This record gives sequence, C-alpha cells and structure tokens, in this order.
Amino acid sequence: MPTTRLTFTGHDGAELSARLDMPEGPHLATALFAHCFTCSKDIPAARRIAARLAGAGIAVLRFDFTGLGHSGGEFENTTFTSNVEDLELAAAALEARGMAPSLLIGHSLGGAAVLRVARRLASARAVVTIGAPFDPGHVTHNFAGALERIATDGAAEVNLGGRPIRIGRAFVEDVSAAALAPDIAALGKALLVLHAPLDSVVGIDNASEIFRAARHPKSFVTLCDADHLVTRPEDAEYAAEVIAAWATKYLDLRPPAPPPGAPEGIVRVSEADADGFLQDINSGPHHHALADEPLAYGGTDRGMSPYGFLSAGLGACTSMTIRMYARRKDWPLDHVRVDVSHNKVHAQDASVAGPEKVDRFIRTVFLEGNLDAGQRARLLEIADKCPVHRTLEATAHIETRAG
Repeated sequence: MPTTRLTFTGHDGAELSARLDMPEGPHLATALFAHCFTCSKDIPAARRIAARLAGAGIAVLRFDFTGLGHSGGEFENTTFTSNVEDLELAAAALEARGMAPSLLIGHSLGGAAVLRVARRLASARAVVTIGAPFDPGHVTHNFAGALERIATDGAAEVNLGGRPIRIGRAFVEDVSAAALAPDIAALGKALLVLHAPLDSVVGIDNASEIFRAARHPKSFVTLCDADHLVTRPEDAEYAAEVIAAWATKYLDLRPPAPPPGAPEGIVRVSEADADGFLQDINSGPHHHALADEPLAYGGTDRGMSPYGFLSAGLGACTSMTIRMYARRKDWPLDHVRVDVSHNKVHAQDASVAGPEKVDRFIRTVFLEGNLDAGQRARLLEIADKCPVHRTLEATAHIETRAG
C-alpha cells in the first residue's frame, strides 16, 4: 500500500507526525485512526488495520498525538481535551486534502477520543472503538501510585509499558472529569464496539456500558482472547477484517470491499506485514487470499506458502481437467480429490539428466464412482493433459499416482 508521510499543526502549534495509507486501487473512503494511550501511530495493530482497510479501498490517516512518537510538543502538557482537539485538527487536515473522514477508529483512550469528537464531524458516518474505556478517567489506574505526586508537584514521571513518561496534573484532572455518556447517546453515527473479554487493562464492562449508552445502529463484536494492545498479528487481522466488512454497510463503497484494486486478469500481490512475510493477494476485483511462510521460516503461517499456491494450482487444474473429460464422456465419476506434495530432489532421482535439483510434485488422484479399470486408467492419463501440468513439466518432475 502506498504510504505518504505528512505533518499538520496540533492544538498547541506543534507539528504532528502522520502517515496516510492509500489504497493501490480506487480510493473509496477515508478513515481517521486514533491510537491508544501513550502509544503511537506505528504500533502493530494500527499498521495491520490500516493495511487491511487500504486493501478494501479505504485510505487511513494515523498520527501521533502531541508529545508522542514522532510528533512535537510535550506530552506532560496535554490533556484528554487537547487530544480531542488534535483529532479534530487531523480531520481538518484530511478535509483540506479533499479526503474528509467518513470512518473514525479509536483504540483504548483513542476510542474515547473518537466517541467525544464524532458528533462534531459532519463527514463521519461510522465509528469503531477497540478496547475503549467508557470512563476516560479509567486510564489513571495505570499510574495510580503516582497520583499523589502528580497532584502535589504538578507532574511526575511514571513507567508505562516499560518506558518512562511524564504525566501532568492537568491531564489527570481533565480525563477524570470527562463523561462520555452524553456524547455516545447523541452520536448519530453507526457504532461498532470491539473488545476482548480477557482485556486486563480496560475491562469488558466498559464495552457493555458504551454499547448500552449508544443508540442503533450499533454492533458489538468480541476479540476473543486478544490482549489490550491487540499484539498478536492474527488478532489484529481479525479486527481489521471485521471493521472492513462492517464498514461496507455504512459507507458508500463502490465497488464493494474487500478488496478492489486489481483489474480483471491481474493477480496483484502486496506486502501486508513489513515485519514478517504476510502478503495480500487480489486476483482481479473479486477474489482475495493471503500468502505467508510457516513459523519455522520466520512467517506467521496465516496463509499458504508460495509453493502451496503452486501445488494448489496443479491440484485444482488436475481435478477440473478430469471432471471436464468425464463429463464429456458421460462416465460415472462421482467425486475427484487430488493430493499434491512438493519438494526439491536431485535431477537424477527424478530420471532427468543433470546434477542440479529440480522441483518434484507428487500428485495422488482419488476417483470415486462406478468406473471400470480402463476408465480409471484413462482419467489418470488425462491428469497429465491439464494446462498447469504442461506449464510445470518443462522444469519440474510431476509424479501421478492413483489413490
């Protein structure tokens, strides 16, 4: 997905750092993403969700709040209210580019911020919260031991997620006074609440309160055993897919997502996770798959390997070719199954001249039906006539067996 780095001016005049992730195909809508408390725009969950939405034709702006990540300013001087102001300014920056956001997504305290700001943004049509607190003051439990020092000294350094950060008195007072119930009740937008029942940072009861306070249309989807930061790639992938599918109901996405972009006749492969090997595969405008490597090879095993796809192509083409021949002959073939395995062997082991290694596919064909021996033998011969077999046999050895 193409990514543009940009900056815009925050509430106190500091330059805020942002990334705008664009679809490779048609731009159908724009989302604004607000990250979790003291996190940044670049946490894995934000990157994965942005990638999936971009694959669905939705551009995503994710930015660092004042004093965090690559943004300027002092976090110590920020408040919940100033975070909301930064969010409004991010929306204005998008609108200035002709990309006013129609989808707002907030993670943790960022979820509380989008609930507060949503009704002020006329362009917004749908809101998503991920692990968001119903009471923004809930975040102060993360540094409860320092509250007295913050109140006395005006600010104190606390350790959050293994790193020191200074929290100011104004932040504590402002976030403790924030009440979201009126904002949620008057949201006037479609709402999707995503929350993990085992979230130990923001309990699941917060999601219940948000859902109860909201009016329809509203949806509540569990993130199962995900942690608060949605750290595991498979959990972020699931959240992203749910958001992309849900958004099609409330945003004007034409063509529908996911995932547009690749024209008919083109297979487009796009990197989905720069930290691993996960790939988004679009075959024309209507078909989507994931490719990956096994865990043993540094992948996350969330899709077939490249050789898995190659084997699948051989197996599918074999089955189709056998079915087409049996149908033309009107033979009683009830079902076809093809098992394909692949490995590298020395050429001499495959009865091919030369010392180099070649690809070896072992294809086992299972035929069900009242077929005589001659018909079965002929269908196994027909397996070698499939177009993918003919493409591969010039550089690979394919062994066909009866199952």
